[in-house]
Amino acid sequence: MATSDLDQQGLLKSGGFDNSSEDDDENDPSAMSLIDHLEELRRRIFVCLIAVAVGVVIAFIFRTQLIHILDAPLPLTANTVGGKEGQKLVMTGLGEAFTVSIKLSIVFGLVFALPVILYELWAFIAPGLYDKEKKHAVPFILLGLILFLMGVTLGYFILQYPVGFLINFGAENFTELISANSYFSFVSLFLLIFGAVFELPLVLTFLAMIGIVTEHFLKSKRAVSHVAMWAAATVVTPGGDLYSPVFIGVALSILFEFSILLIHFVVKKDPADELA
Repeated sequence: MATSDLDQQGLLKSGGFDNSSEDDDENDPSAMSLIDHLEELRRRIFVCLIAVAVGVVIAFIFRTQLIHILDAPLPLTANTVGGKEGQKLVMTGLGEAFTVSIKLSIVFGLVFALPVILYELWAFIAPGLYDKEKKHAVPFILLGLILFLMGVTLGYFILQYPVGFLINFGAENFTELISANSYFSFVSLFLLIFGAVFELPLVLTFLAMIGIVTEHFLKSKRAVSHVAMWAAATVVTPGGDLYSPVFIGVALSILFEFSILLIHFVVKKDPADELA
């Protein structure tokens, strides 16, 4: 009986019933329970909301300057009503001025708070990452911010083309009377699309890191990818003008090639790809 008891104890320790890993987790000071994770998530979401609120307040304080910056791409005739130079955009509702200011403040508040949001996201998932993954995370966050700002900046400088096209398209049949709400909604969507498009290298690199795509696969599908991206640029770009899809198409092609280069240096190569 004593021998069988010892054998059973040895089986429990060596087999699937070994509780040593659970004991290690309990003794590990960095291990967190589900409740601890939820509490940390709640705290980090609260910090993000505070950062967004601060950004919204700052944007609301400087709303006049922001409005002047965003309506600068408007053609001169779009800022005039009845031939009076310098006329501002039209308000079509009683509270539209306040509503537009709040919408712009929220959009810019999110942009201002983006570094804090990305940092809190990184701080939440960092304990579950390997050291090699942690090494790449901070540069990825910084690169994501830089690419987003580059996209928004490019979108702002070419904003005059879709705006001018849409205004001139109906100039012969309609009087130019542009509502502030419609204009700033269009501008916000246009700039956010450009900012999102510039995140392509990070998306492809992430997909390569988890094994969905490889450098060899992207190279082999290069021609098809460029055609597909230019077609997508024509479809998703708001405005209907010729210049905006061209700019987005060129940007996507450059970003695609940059993605391949980034994957080459960041992602560990698969031996099968090296033989291909």
